[in-house]
Amino acid sequence: MNHFLDIHKTDKAALRGIIDTARRVKEARLGRPKAMPDDDLPLKDRMVALIFEKPSTRTRVSFDLGVRQMGGQTMVLSGSDMQLGHGETIADTARVLSRYVDMIMIRTFDEAVLEEMAEFASVPVINGLTDRSHPCQIMADVMTFEEHRGPIAGKKVVWCGDGNNVCSSFLHAAGQFGFDFTFTGPVQLDPEMEFVGLARNQGARVTIERDPLKAVEGADLVVADTWVSMHDAQSARERRHNMLRPYQVDKRLMEHAKPDALFMHCLPAHREEEVTSEVMDGPNSVIWDEAENRLHAQKAIMRWCVGG
Repeated sequence: MNHFLDIHKTDKAALRGIIDTARRVKEARLGRPKAMPDDDLPLKDRMVALIFEKPSTRTRVSFDLGVRQMGGQTMVLSGSDMQLGHGETIADTARVLSRYVDMIMIRTFDEAVLEEMAEFASVPVINGLTDRSHPCQIMADVMTFEEHRGPIAGKKVVWCGDGNNVCSSFLHAAGQFGFDFTFTGPVQLDPEMEFVGLARNQGARVTIERDPLKAVEGADLVVADTWVSMHDAQSARERRHNMLRPYQVDKRLMEHAKPDALFMHCLPAHREEEVTSEVMDGPNSVIWDEAENRLHAQKAIMRWCVGG
């Protein structure tokens, strides 16, 4: 049994194996030379609980579909259904769910909820997102980059905007996969220094550059994310927009990166805010491949969790 809680908490060899498996899963799904037999159903007769304390489109659809494609069934539970931590402890909820299901994916706010769930569950637990990290997304992003440009090791990834949970997982991945990472954004929204230090200690070159045009020079990949959360008040939204407007990814910014630099966004995107439609729909954008690869990467993660 393996938990998939964060990229920096997972063995490098296991991460590489997951990426390789994801590519084979995708090839088989697309009807290309079969990398896996049709009867290879690692979740056959298994039940997976999908817990959502936060709303979701891609995470919910991709995990639900992935479980079904591997022969399993899903039970989708919302935070209001379960009221995690209100009355019954997270630990007791984990113990009870472990008696009913074979795997738990949880998308929650507080990282401590994920960690407690994993500590007391006797089945694999997968991090579908917390306020601090989003590892499944970055596994799909690494897979997408390598599909288009080959190994990501030694490449330059530039994050534009807010040093949020997705940015944190990119820093985790920089150390584990061996690529350089540059953050460009306002000082108030810098990524967690703990994670910057973690990546540097693993040999990754991590740079913070306030000038976005300088930051993207020589970039192989430019990444953006939404500037505001659905939970932010209007006044907070306005402040964040004012801070982040200089870091919008537009055609001019992309022209300062390498000519073949890719653009990614984990979606949903607010067009003409953090990125222009010209970039999102342009030749360097791989956002739709990135979204699709959530399915394949998560199927590979679930296979690894059950020892497949």
